Amino acid sequence: MRNPARENDWPLVTVIMPVRNEARFIARSLGAVLNQDYPPERLQIIVVDGMSTDGTREKVERLRRRGVDLCLIDNPGVIVPTGLNAALRLAKGEVIVRVDGHCEIAPDYVRRCVAHLESGEADGVGGPLETVGTGIVAQAIARAMSSPFGVGGSAFRTVRDRALYVDTIAFPAYTRRIVEMAGPFDEELVRNQDDEYNYRLRKLGARLLLAPDVRARYYSRSSFRSLWRQYLQYGYWKVRVLQKHPAQMRWRQFVPPLFVFAIAVASILAPFDGGSSLMTLGLVYSASAIACALYEGRSYPTLMPLVALAFATMHLAYGIGFWVGLIKFRRLWRPYDAEGSVHGSIRG
Repeated sequence: MRNPARENDWPLVTVIMPVRNEARFIARSLGAVLNQDYPPERLQIIVVDGMSTDGTREKVERLRRRGVDLCLIDNPGVIVPTGLNAALRLAKGEVIVRVDGHCEIAPDYVRRCVAHLESGEADGVGGPLETVGTGIVAQAIARAMSSPFGVGGSAFRTVRDRALYVDTIAFPAYTRRIVEMAGPFDEELVRNQDDEYNYRLRKLGARLLLAPDVRARYYSRSSFRSLWRQYLQYGYWKVRVLQKHPAQMRWRQFVPPLFVFAIAVASILAPFDGGSSLMTLGLVYSASAIACALYEGRSYPTLMPLVALAFATMHLAYGIGFWVGLIKFRRLWRPYDAEGSVHGSIRG
């Protein structure tokens, strides 16, 4: 067991933060990284800025602290995977931790992740997310994103009371060994790059642990418009993950597209059945969404209609995005390369 008094006993950890236009949250998210109870001399922090225009860079500069290895680099590619790969080429750590600009990790996050990895339990570890919102709409969205009805069986959003091995983890810590084996993130994927990467890790034999003592807080979108855009992109880019790794898909990911398909079919049948199919489908979905919204908003009844609206926004946006992706990427149904990885290297 390591002696906390001997800082050199702890492995060097690189924390990577890909951000873009996170001026509202960067003090909170980066501040949480800087306030870790892990020896600061054993931390390397790399903030990768996707060419922000809202003052994010200036806030990062102001947060620099003496004695902390904090590096701010550009991400001309703007999207998350190009930023992650740029940071990985500079990473020195034996452990690599990815943190988001909308995330606030607990003070012991890094220490607990290191403990799990060093015990040999897993090659990657993350924890359950506490999704929160600032403002009534954001609070409703946060409730919907934490509900099994909203996100299906997504363990890191819905399981909080037990440790288990999972398909994917949010804001993970990985051993450097497994990262070097997997190679870079897929820079085609604007969204869903974590799902694709974690699938490649599991194909290599990696075990991904959801540990209840590894805690993080995620700040949800604050408007239905931004939630729609987020889930539209999730559905759209999930098609490319499906094309590259069919075995990565789970049944829950097909439910929203099937729901949208059912709406389309019922709408076509409406002139012939008087709209009864469409009405029945709408009533069944509405009753389910309202019942789940009542449960999620039981301690705050005024949230109930907004939670139900958040459910519908997430499901319709994801389903429509998936169908748009099927049309857009229809010519790209071809096998991925034999190793199930992307070309390139994380080494500089």
